Amino acid sequence: MNHFDKLDKILDDSLESSLDELASLVAIPSIAAQNQGLDECAQNVSEMLKQRGFECEIMDGGKAPIVLAERKGKSDKTIILYNHYDVQPPEPLELWESPPFEATRRGNKVFGRGISDDKGHFVSRLHAIDAILEAHGELPCNVKFMLEGGEEIGSPDVPDFVKNNVDKLAADACIWEFGSVNHEEIPQQILGMRGICYVELQVESLSIDVHSGLGGSIFPNAAWRLIWALNTIKNEQEEILIEGHYDNVVAPTDRDRELVSALPYEGDDHRQRYGVENFLRGVDGHPDLYIQEVFEPTATISGLTSGYQGQGTKTVQPAKASAKVDFRLVPHQTPEEILEKLRLHLDKHGFNDVLVEYLGGEAPGRTDPDDPFVETVVNASKDVYEKPQLIVPMLGGSGPNHAFLHYLDLPVATCGLGYPGSQVHAPNENIRVDLYLKASKHMARIFMDFAKS
Repeated sequence: MNHFDKLDKILDDSLESSLDELASLVAIPSIAAQNQGLDECAQNVSEMLKQRGFECEIMDGGKAPIVLAERKGKSDKTIILYNHYDVQPPEPLELWESPPFEATRRGNKVFGRGISDDKGHFVSRLHAIDAILEAHGELPCNVKFMLEGGEEIGSPDVPDFVKNNVDKLAADACIWEFGSVNHEEIPQQILGMRGICYVELQVESLSIDVHSGLGGSIFPNAAWRLIWALNTIKNEQEEILIEGHYDNVVAPTDRDRELVSALPYEGDDHRQRYGVENFLRGVDGHPDLYIQEVFEPTATISGLTSGYQGQGTKTVQPAKASAKVDFRLVPHQTPEEILEKLRLHLDKHGFNDVLVEYLGGEAPGRTDPDDPFVETVVNASKDVYEKPQLIVPMLGGSGPNHAFLHYLDLPVATCGLGYPGSQVHAPNENIRVDLYLKASKHMARIFMDFAKS
């Protein structure tokens, strides 16, 4: 008999009550971008942890409270779990098939804002802890939690918080906020994330908008000015033209290429899911598509605003124009470096009138794929998913994992309930009940195996 059979039965039997608890957490609209519900949600997750015997502390986290919790276990080894309780705004509301802050079950899925990113991951970990406590009366190791409320706005205060609270956060290993299966239902072990530098470029050419018949020939146009500035940043060959932008970029290693070659080809899924016909620079095939997707820095225009954008016509010359631009960073780039080089670049090309407002950023971070803790987490997935996790050396997205890697000197591994159809950050965000249960079972095994490793 599998020595996890007792734990698995407890998890099976308590699934519905755990989902009910998750629904209560989803009902709190903890929207970081709107500074809504953050204090209430921090108090709520703290109470949830206290009910499990954790000692909790709600600390000043800058833009949102940070919840720290700890419960001692049988072993002296300590694992810390990082999660966040804030969620994305639910808009556009008209595209939701059920109210975003009412967890709604339809078949094998439960829908709600934040139910996957990240409240479902947090509650599934409590589900695993409940089962262990019921089966054994104590935790096999020391367990800490850190939950923040600003992840969806770039975790602006987390690096300094971690740096200033190394003793409180000290541990031997870390489980990150998320985890998922890929489009082939194979669980993934994601060991790194790109960094990000997010800016808004702003141009103000006039004090007010002007009739285009009056100003079109003699007044500067803010929209054109911004377009010309943007045109200096990246060319049609997708090369970033900021001087020195690639100086600190580290190319993927032979080990990276070996790991990436073991991953499934995702090009066909990208075509079907996103409607893309051709990939940039004509890349295709495996592993070249993934290498370009993840191991190269980017410059992405995320939004453009200027002039009249309503229905019909309005002959106006805009006084102001702005663009949201995010730069995804790879080791060893930093947001501070990119911000400085962007300002120098614009000035060099005659755009010293273009204001650069820094909206946030995070450095990239990676865990050694051959770290023993990674092996423990990967092996713990085998009998839950009937196959071990595939090791993904780096993800294209970003998060504050660099602070945990750099200041706490921890290996950071992942496990969780995500899947490609979760629609995180979009209307009808959802989880699959079967994957929720598997995530709980995987996490229970990680706790138990880590204590013995």
